Amino acid sequence: MFIDSVVIKVKSGKGGDGMVHMHREKYRPKGGPDGGDGGKGGDVVLRVEPTLNTLSKFHYNENFAAENGRNGGPNKQSGKSADDLIIPVPPGTLVYNDETGELLGDLVLPGQTLVVAKGGRGGRGNQHFASSRNQMPLTAERGEPSEELTLRLELKLIADVGLIGLPNAGKSSFLAATTNAQPKIAEYPFTTLEPNLGVVHLDAEHDLVLADIPGLIEGAHEGSGLGYEFLRHIQRTRVLIHILDGLSDDPYEDYLMVNQELELYDERLGKLPQVVVLNKIDLPDVAERFEPLREKFAQEGVELIPISAAAHTNLEKVLWKAYECLQQAPKEEPEEEIPVYRAEENPRAFTISREGDSWIVNGKMIEKAAAMTFWDQPGSVRRFQRLLSRMGIDAALKEAGVSDGDTVVIGDYELEWQE
Repeated sequence: MFIDSVVIKVKSGKGGDGMVHMHREKYRPKGGPDGGDGGKGGDVVLRVEPTLNTLSKFHYNENFAAENGRNGGPNKQSGKSADDLIIPVPPGTLVYNDETGELLGDLVLPGQTLVVAKGGRGGRGNQHFASSRNQMPLTAERGEPSEELTLRLELKLIADVGLIGLPNAGKSSFLAATTNAQPKIAEYPFTTLEPNLGVVHLDAEHDLVLADIPGLIEGAHEGSGLGYEFLRHIQRTRVLIHILDGLSDDPYEDYLMVNQELELYDERLGKLPQVVVLNKIDLPDVAERFEPLREKFAQEGVELIPISAAAHTNLEKVLWKAYECLQQAPKEEPEEEIPVYRAEENPRAFTISREGDSWIVNGKMIEKAAAMTFWDQPGSVRRFQRLLSRMGIDAALKEAGVSDGDTVVIGDYELEWQE
């Protein structure tokens, strides 16, 4: 198993601002407030796209922002809400808050979604603030601020395609020639002691995950050599590329022996589709013996493809054939699923601290309210002051020792305290 990891930044859309407007038309000089509401900002949503199997596309784009909602208009016209920003991710993507390490969800099933940043609601226009005592309110709300989050996406890659064969058949060379993986390559048994994984980009829309499985030897199903460790790693693959050493004494016998070990360990492995290739075709001795071998395999209904990992001969052909087999192979349903969830916190909670001559008020709800206040509208300011009192922030500041003329900082706003 290989873990592919990326860090991305997401930002939801800000809500549109509500409008202060008085209705005006002929014969109705005092038509009353008709300022419209702002539209909702777009959410940022992760959605499982089953055709994806890597996070490679995120390496080229690490910032994602949804659109803002539109502002409200006159005649009670609401601003247009923004569309949600849908970000496709492959199945098996774990989503973490990169700053806290909190697991936000595990996206497993096709079409499964997770809202990682909620768009701000639209601010209310002055039509909502009319009362019997204030029939012409000059009060409205700004749109709710956007949410910004740094996410860490981790993908537990399980190879689509496993490379099998005897030691030194050329599996590591094949992987190195077709991917950016850098497996250790040498001419001695068991060069590969653990699986190496690499991602093949067939074209802009098609990827494959390859696993270089450590070489099999006779008796592997009984634990000979590193048998159990080798075979265990290919149980989750769905297609096999069987690489035969063109310089072996008998590549056909090697083919039979490896398949026998697969079936003895797990009957399902023996039934997996295989793309069978003869490596080192660039060598004259191998090229000379290829045709008789091809005919021998053909009698068993097996197409033998000549390749050279060193000279990159026919590698693309083999990869596309493996991809075609993969599309026809049945997919296994995941056995377990971590539910998607979002941690909840008390939005009314706040803290008060002192920095120099300033009082700092931190809290999700009060900072959001400050950002949604039109500070040039007396009615909006009075409404914010009432909220300070209802939430107990007013009393908490007095208890902490705030005095007339002190600076109180809430979010991005500096206010002067007055009794």
